[in-house]
Amino acid sequence: MSKDNGRLEQLLECLIQVIGRAAVPMEKVQEIVGVGTKQIKAFNLLDGKTKLGDVAKKTKLDRGNLSRTINRWVENGIVFKFDNGELMHIYPMPQNPPKKSAKNTRKRK
Repeated sequence: MSKDNGRLEQLLECLIQVIGRAAVPMEKVQEIVGVGTKQIKAFNLLDGKTKLGDVAKKTKLDRGNLSRTINRWVENGIVFKFDNGELMHIYPMPQNPPKKSAKNTRKRK
């Protein structure tokens, strides 16, 4: 791959992440992925370079269950599946996602 193609690929990845954050807020991604550390790690490993088998090994998740989970993520639009089998998340999640803040707890007068 030429230097220009590599740069273009990086810019496209950035564009997907920026648009993804605007289209699907972090709370929605968290809701779809779940709060399990293995699921979050698996989701974040879907960087367009890591294959399904490698994700299963690195997370110690059953490959069949992981495959079904990834298909659900694809159906929900937070993971993209390319013709060559590569998988890419919409944008990475923090390993310890922020908890939903409590609603305004001030008492009204």
